[in-house]
Parts: sequence; C-alpha cells; structure tokens
Amino acid sequence: MDVNSANSAELQRFIEQEKEKAMVSEMVGKLTDVCWDRCITSTPGTKFSSGEQTCLTNCAQRYIDMSAIIMKRFQSMH
Repeated sequence: MDVNSANSAELQRFIEQEKEKAMVSEMVGKLTDVCWDRCITSTPGTKFSSGEQTCLTNCAQRYIDMSAIIMKRFQSMH
C-alpha cells in the first residue's frame, strides 16, 4: 500500500467517525427536544417529579430503540 492509499484510507476513517459523532449529537438533540416537550408539562423545579422521570426514561428508551431499528434497516439496504 503506498502513502497516498494509506492517507486516503485514514481520511475515510476520520470522515466516517466524524459523521457518526454528528449523527449521535443530532440524535441527542432531537431526543432532548421530543422527550422534554412530551414529559415536562409544568415549570421545572430543582428536581423532576417521579412521573417526569419515568416519562423521560421511557421516552428516551423508545427513541433509542426506534433509532437502532431504523439504522439497521438502512444498513441492510446497502
């Protein structure tokens, strides 16, 4: 493998890693927005109520599960 091929492969790995980081960051932002709007219905205090905690946990888990399913479907298409 010559230097250009090695550099190209390294650049491709770096680009893929950065894409994954951006995707995770976007997912966390969307998850925060969706779950906050759905679960926090009153002015937040210093702590979440037990109902808010449960709602946030369930919402985040469903969002993560659905994202994983969608990612697997996209990967199977390629």
